[in-house]
Amino acid sequence: MKLRELVESASVGVLVGAVVVVATAFSGEEYQARVSLLAGPQGPQYGEVVALSLPALVEVARSPAVVGKAGTSAERVSVELVPASGLARLSVRAPAAGQASDEAAAVAAAVVEADLLAPAGRLRVLDAPAVARVAPDWPLAIGLALVAAVLAGAAVAVVRHLRGTRAVDGVRAALASAGVRHPVAVVPDDDPALVERLTVLCATARRPVRVVPVVPELAGRADELAEALPDKVAEPADGVALVAVVPRDGGREELASVVGARPADTTVVAVVLA
Repeated sequence: MKLRELVESASVGVLVGAVVVVATAFSGEEYQARVSLLAGPQGPQYGEVVALSLPALVEVARSPAVVGKAGTSAERVSVELVPASGLARLSVRAPAAGQASDEAAAVAAAVVEADLLAPAGRLRVLDAPAVARVAPDWPLAIGLALVAAVLAGAAVAVVRHLRGTRAVDGVRAALASAGVRHPVAVVPDDDPALVERLTVLCATARRPVRVVPVVPELAGRADELAEALPDKVAEPADGVALVAVVPRDGGREELASVVGARPADTTVVAVVLA
């Protein structure tokens, strides 16, 4: 990969990673308060009642009656049941630590008041709500930003490669349609060694060089290349070594026309994608 392509891919990757980090920073903070509820026996058949009724705690804690009384919403409430223990962990998320703590306590109180296990058992609150910040999760955000940056950079590199491959394939098809059967170098204009490569090719052809633009817009660039190439890279021979300058995108029909109209003693040695 050329330095220019590498810099472009890296720049896109950095930009995408920065967008992910900024989006995370502006997403706002979120806190989670957790409180534990424990079932205790109050009558016969306690184990059977707990086994059958405790799973319903998940829906009860998120029911309209409970969340309405607590002043929260069902989407912010979650319940984790610890198997074979009669223990449930109730969590509430909110944008502020105090709000999360108050709403978790209110939901727990409403669930206890619902008396889900009566008459065989009863739920009680084990502890005060424990609050922790859960968003933004910076380790996760930075990891996602790095992954997004790598994928974006790789995507840019792949697109550039496919674009370059299509451009080269189009040039070769145009040359073939113009009757060129020998291999022809297709060189991008941003190649740092462009002039040196063209000089070697023309020296091998042992013919005077003629640089031809296939569209008028590239006449200036063709003149620059003609001036950069040596006037005589070898003793003149019969014919001319032709270097065609074509647009990177398009201009394939014009290339076929220009090459097809060349004199019989003219050899196409290179095509420059400008």
